[in-house]
Amino acid sequence: MLDYFALGVLFFVVIVLFYGIIVIHDIPYEISRRRNHPHQDAIHAAGWVSLFTLHAIWPFLWIWAMLYRDDRGWGFSTPKAELEQQLAEMRQRLERLEGQRASRSAHAVEEA
Repeated sequence: MLDYFALGVLFFVVIVLFYGIIVIHDIPYEISRRRNHPHQDAIHAAGWVSLFTLHAIWPFLWIWAMLYRDDRGWGFSTPKAELEQQLAEMRQRLERLEGQRASRSAHAVEEA
């Protein structure tokens, strides 16, 4: 009777380890899915590749999944409103510089 019980425990442990490893390797994908990461599919595929590379790239997948957040994107501390303000200032500056260049080139054409 103990032999059958030990065999059952052995099968149970093997099955739990097998599925446990698969679940652990899906953690970066689950993180990327919750964060609405733009590279979810790549992280998921790389997680499966990591199973066959003896877990060598799995820590990098975790880092890759953690880098992106939906509310701030790839940035680390700059809020979206501040970035939009900086972008508007850069556009104004670009328009001013293009206007100066256009007036210079028109002035050069008049002199020639």
